[in-house]
Amino acid sequence: MSIRQRSTPPCGTTPPERVNAELAPYAADDARSRGRRHREDGAGHRSEYQRDRDRIIHSAAFRRLEYKTQVFVNHEGDLFRTRLTHSVEVAQIARTIARSLRLHEDLCEAVSLAHDLGHTPFGHAGQDALDECMKPYGGFEHNAQSLRVVDELEDKYAEFLGLNLMFETREGILKHCSKARAEQLGEVAERFLSNRQTTLEAQLANRADEIAYNNHDIDDGLRARLLTIDQLRQVTLFRRHHDEVINRYGQITLKQQRHETIRRIINTLVTDLIAHSKRALIDAGITSLEDVRARPLPLIAFSPALSAENDELKRFLREHLYRHHQVYRMMVKAKRVIHGLFDAFIHDARLMPPDFHAQAQGLEAVEGAAGRARVVADYIAGMTDRYAIDEHERLFDPRRLR
Repeated sequence: MSIRQRSTPPCGTTPPERVNAELAPYAADDARSRGRRHREDGAGHRSEYQRDRDRIIHSAAFRRLEYKTQVFVNHEGDLFRTRLTHSVEVAQIARTIARSLRLHEDLCEAVSLAHDLGHTPFGHAGQDALDECMKPYGGFEHNAQSLRVVDELEDKYAEFLGLNLMFETREGILKHCSKARAEQLGEVAERFLSNRQTTLEAQLANRADEIAYNNHDIDDGLRARLLTIDQLRQVTLFRRHHDEVINRYGQITLKQQRHETIRRIINTLVTDLIAHSKRALIDAGITSLEDVRARPLPLIAFSPALSAENDELKRFLREHLYRHHQVYRMMVKAKRVIHGLFDAFIHDARLMPPDFHAQAQGLEAVEGAAGRARVVADYIAGMTDRYAIDEHERLFDPRRLR
C-alpha cells in the first residue's frame, strides 16, 4: 500500500467549487480532505465525493445488494425491500437533510450507498452466524467488512486494489467498530480509540439509515401481514399520524392508510432532526469540522421527545416483527446455511472457487488459520441470499453433482 497522499484538487470546471462555496463552515470539504490512500489526478467536473459515489454505484458489491435480505429473504416476494433499495432510500433521505443543513450532499450520498456493502446474505441473522463462526479468528463486523470491500476486495483498477475512496467516505462507512478492530485498522478508525466524532455527513447518514429502516420495515411488515395497523396503533408515533390520516380522509383503503401514515412519520422525523441538529450546532458554537470532531457526542440527533417515541417504535418492531415466528424460523434456517458453508470451507478451502482457494492459501501462509478464515468470511459475506442457498445445496445435496 502506498503512503497516504492527498488527491490533486479538482480543476478546470466550476461545479465542485460552487458546491464547496455553498457549504456550511463545519461541513466536510473535499478541497480540505485527508485524501485518498493512493494518489490520483483530480476528478475534473465532479467533486471528489461524487467520484466516490460513482465508484460505489458501479461496484460489484453494490449490485449484489439487490439480492441480499433486509428483513425478508429475497425469494419471499418481489416487493419487499432489499439491501439495495434500502441503501437508495437512505441516500434519498440523507441528501434532503444535508441540503437543509448545508452539509456536503455528495459525501452523505456516498456513505449512505456504501454503508451495507459488507453485509452478509440473510440480513442480521447471517451477520450473527458469520460472527459466531469467526469468533476464534477475530470475529466478523459488517461495518468493518464494508470498509474491507472498498479498500481491498473490489478489484477493478490497474493501479490499486479497492475503490480508493476519500478518507471521509471510508471513515463514514465504518459506523461501528470494536476497539480491537480499530487498533488493526489504523487512522480511519482512530476516533474509536480517542473518543472523537466523525463528520456531520457521516452522522447524518447514520440517522437517515435509522429513519429508512424503521419505516420501510413497518411497510414491509404490514404488506407481509406479519403486522396489523391495530397492533401498530400501540406505538405513539404511528397512532398520532394514523389519526391524522383517518381524520383527514376517513375510511380509505388499508394500502392508502399505510402509505399516508408512513410518509407523515418520515416527514416528522426528518423535520425534527433538521431543527434539533441546527439548534445543537448553534448552542455548541460549532464553526469548523475540527469543532465537530472534538465533541463528546454526535451533534446530528433527534429532539429528546421524538427520540423517545422513535425508541418506542424500534422496541415494537424488535418484539413484533424481527421476533415474529415466521421471521424467526427463516433466521434459524439462514444461520444453518451460513454455519454449514463456513464449516465446509474452513476445513477444505478447495471447495471454494479457485481464486478464493488461492487467496486462502496466500493469506494462510502469512497469518495462519486466521488468514484462511478471513478469506472464507469474504467469500460468504459476498454471497447473495439465493447464491448462498444454492451453494449450500451444491455442497450437501448428494443429488447435486455441480
